[in-house]
Amino acid sequence: MPVIEVTNLHKRYGDTVAVDDVSFSVERGEIFGILGPNGAGKTTTVECVEGLRAPDRGRVSVLGLDPRRDRAELTQRVGVQLQESELPEKMKVAEAVALYGSFYRRPADGARLIDELGLADQRDTRFGKLSGGQKQRVSIALALAGSPEIAVLDELTTGLDPQARRDTWRLIEQVRDRGVTILLVTHFMEEAERLCDRIAVIDSGRVVAIDTPAGLVSRVDPEQRIRFRPSPALDDRLLRELPEVHTVVRSGDHLTVTGTSALLQAVTSMLARNDIIAADLRVEQTSLDDAFVALTGRRITQEA
Repeated sequence: MPVIEVTNLHKRYGDTVAVDDVSFSVERGEIFGILGPNGAGKTTTVECVEGLRAPDRGRVSVLGLDPRRDRAELTQRVGVQLQESELPEKMKVAEAVALYGSFYRRPADGARLIDELGLADQRDTRFGKLSGGQKQRVSIALALAGSPEIAVLDELTTGLDPQARRDTWRLIEQVRDRGVTILLVTHFMEEAERLCDRIAVIDSGRVVAIDTPAGLVSRVDPEQRIRFRPSPALDDRLLRELPEVHTVVRSGDHLTVTGTSALLQAVTSMLARNDIIAADLRVEQTSLDDAFVALTGRRITQEA
């Protein structure tokens, strides 16, 4: 049985439909991603899963329970990191973890949790003195304070620098390794591709596709792109004559060549035969971002 089942979820605010017949299920032990631009309906969807909002219609089941009717029980079994959450600036890390642990009937070992999340040196540091990455670690610690079966993480790495974001990704993988099922809300392509076992792509309140990251990418024509600077000069016709080549575009001294999955071998072999060196060579594969464009007709950076 899936640990989360969402069926035909619908939520409207006045004349605005935020969630339009969204359906998906989450299996125990996986990291399930909800991916989409800001305003797509991601947070409203997970707030219905958490029991924080009542859907206008549709059904939500979490661990076989109703998030609204059985909220007290699910609070003990589901850990939540909200999109925006703050603690009193003077509260120390260890105090916050102990406080949250006191809310649960089966609390995690607070000292061990602090150590595992890399906060040992900050256990006596006030929340207001922590860096952005450290605050996110505290958010994860508080979501795990009750030894939950499911953790809901909403836009966990927004506002973090690249290194702090990658550190947080490693923490999320460690949380999954503890046996916790994770529902991850994000608008970062790299984050979804790195962490998620499966992804629901949501756009304008609707689920556009559900698949593994590789499965979503495979829906796009698996075209390969090569960009390089030929030395000496190269006659474009030598490239266009190759059956693996689809297009050749020249930009200054550089060439961008697109073609089949065998493009790299075909082009490099031709260059070697003609004693031509490919300087600044870059190879690009179809990405999750390309898949999102193919599914929705726009890039995720275009805010809804």
